[in-house]
Amino acid sequence: MSTTEADLTAADVSWELEPLLDGADSPDELVERAKAVATELEAYRGRVGTIDGGELAELMHRLADINELLSRAGHYGMLRFTENTADPERGAMMQRLEEAATAIASRLVFIDLEFAAADDAHAAEVLADDRLGFCRHHLENTRRHRPYQLSESEETVLLEMSVSGASSWVRLFSELTSAITVELPAPEAGDGATTTASMEMGLSLLQDPDREVRAAAAEAVTVGLEPGLRTRGFIYNTLLLDKSVQDRLRGFPSWVSSRNLSNEASDESVEALITSVVARYDIPRRWYRLKAKALGIDRLADYDRMAAVADGQQQVGWSEAVAVVRDAYGSFSTELADIVGRFIEERWIDAPVRPGKQPGAFCAYAVPSHHPYVLLNWTSKSRDVLTLAHELGHGVHGYLAREQGIFHQSTPLTLAETASVFGETVTNNRLLDMIDDPGERFALLASVVDDSIATVFRQVAMNRFEAACHTARREAGELSVDRFGELWIDTQRDMMGDSVELTDNYRSWWSYIPHFMGTPGYVYAYAYGQLLALSVYARYEAEGDAFVPAYLDLLRAGGSQSPEELGAIVGCDLADPSFWDAGLRIVESQLTRAEEAAEAAGRT
Repeated sequence: MSTTEADLTAADVSWELEPLLDGADSPDELVERAKAVATELEAYRGRVGTIDGGELAELMHRLADINELLSRAGHYGMLRFTENTADPERGAMMQRLEEAATAIASRLVFIDLEFAAADDAHAAEVLADDRLGFCRHHLENTRRHRPYQLSESEETVLLEMSVSGASSWVRLFSELTSAITVELPAPEAGDGATTTASMEMGLSLLQDPDREVRAAAAEAVTVGLEPGLRTRGFIYNTLLLDKSVQDRLRGFPSWVSSRNLSNEASDESVEALITSVVARYDIPRRWYRLKAKALGIDRLADYDRMAAVADGQQQVGWSEAVAVVRDAYGSFSTELADIVGRFIEERWIDAPVRPGKQPGAFCAYAVPSHHPYVLLNWTSKSRDVLTLAHELGHGVHGYLAREQGIFHQSTPLTLAETASVFGETVTNNRLLDMIDDPGERFALLASVVDDSIATVFRQVAMNRFEAACHTARREAGELSVDRFGELWIDTQRDMMGDSVELTDNYRSWWSYIPHFMGTPGYVYAYAYGQLLALSVYARYEAEGDAFVPAYLDLLRAGGSQSPEELGAIVGCDLADPSFWDAGLRIVESQLTRAEEAAEAAGRT
């Protein structure tokens, strides 16, 4: 393989996972150490709700040690599995580690239950103890879950059964979708010739400027989704049922209430966000009509939505991409740029597309004593540059929040996208500053709007799909594949109106999205994070370099405070109902800039 080919495919960009084991011979050794500590902690049974702050701090430090050991082992197994989900040995290792971690957690479930049940006056007294600062917010959240907790025996049964229940179905879904291949046209091999590629590669061709290429790619993806569609539909039905049973047993009032609780958001505030976004569905419709004009077609089809408006689809090599992203982060903060450099240079990223590799992209925080990891599927498309910037936003967030420790490193999902979207926005605006050509400016601004539409409006439309599925499953029983398709098309059409033609092929495209399976209710957090990040970036534009320290403080705070308190660090009032409308006005202003650029470029 030539250097150019290696750079285009990021062939040499792979992570190094062995340091996660921290000198242990295997992840199982870490599990054995955790078991020993768990035996020590069982001596606290019956006393957690009455001990003083000092003794509780000792308990929580030892519990942190267990979480550290199990997270190192679990992340090692999970990340090895994502490299090749078709490898049965990796799958077996991940399952073994998950079962072992669950067994330990079931022995210690009494800790959370006893503290949640503690007398209010006693809990307030111990939580005021400075020695508990490293886990105070975590303990406060434990008490917030008290109304929905069951008895210890019931909690233990649910925890033990989860390994053979929902998580196993999610793993099966991941293995099935990772194995999906598509047959793409290969004109260089002759008329009618095709080549077998990953679904990820097929989806990436939806960005191609050539409509025939996009249509062929969409057809190939639909054909690739068809063979296992009923199986994936059965998996989703099973997971919908599993969640409905757990919600009923715990007394949650709606399908999304448990997610909102873990996100530290009220049902009312989330509904306010969704209502605000749905009320502005005119924004994506306006954009899709403009994009149709720019592409020279009467109306977009579903496979046209992500098309590049540039005249050609330039391939972007890995070295060029990392240079752009490092420069963009450096324009905001040299500290962040240095952290980005460590991800790139110290093998914290796995980038190439490989057979069996989990599709998509993510960042795994791992543990505070180590560093995060980023997974990509690099296809050398321009959008991959923004995906890199996005995931590295997660990466620098997780890296800076390590000082909060294992209880507070991660934020609620509602803030989890803030740094990633901010990183994308910095990268986009850095690129805009370097472009004078009207056509190139319009192409980049179109990409900005595409991302905002996808992250805010499409994710809320997917939330509406989830809501419809959970509701229908609880009211009408098992849903057919056709019914899932109807709900998918209906909720997508609500967003797009008549600005996009939804083809019959598109009816099955809900069936490869992992969030619906593994993290029900997750997707609205993308809209939350996008609107928050845009508002945060607006403050940066207004305040300049003086804003940078507050933003870094936000990242370092991790999940040690409530979302409202974290927002206040950067001057955002998340409790104000009008906050979301302000964020949506920023998205509308992006669209206005794109419209002006399209006119200047002669594309309308």
